[in-house]
Amino acid sequence: MEAKAKARYLRVTPQKARRVVDLVRGQQATEALAVLKFAEQSASEPIYKLVASGIANARQQADKLGESFDEDELVITQAFVDEGPTMRRFRPRAQGRAGRINKRTSHITVVLGSGDDIPAGRKGNR
Repeated sequence: MEAKAKARYLRVTPQKARRVVDLVRGQQATEALAVLKFAEQSASEPIYKLVASGIANARQQADKLGESFDEDELVITQAFVDEGPTMRRFRPRAQGRAGRINKRTSHITVVLGSGDDIPAGRKGNR
């Protein structure tokens, strides 16, 4: 069984979100929630909510199919961050110039499954 959760247009830069996602890729879902709860990065809160949503999606899918559900068996099989659209803002600079400020967004996807669904070379942290 496989459950997905996506968060789109998050106001976190993809580079910062990837650092947090790399912490939890390949871990058990309950362990990942514990790691994310105490991680200091700003991207850890939305990723925590995303993993919790993936667990809820897996529970819902198991109920729908009539299968037994054990939260401890779920593993983050895939987790990746894609770049979303960039909002461009302008700040006044000296001598009538304008400096551009890029406000980047992210699309984050987390896939939860059983432990044997992990692709080769993806177990554990990098």
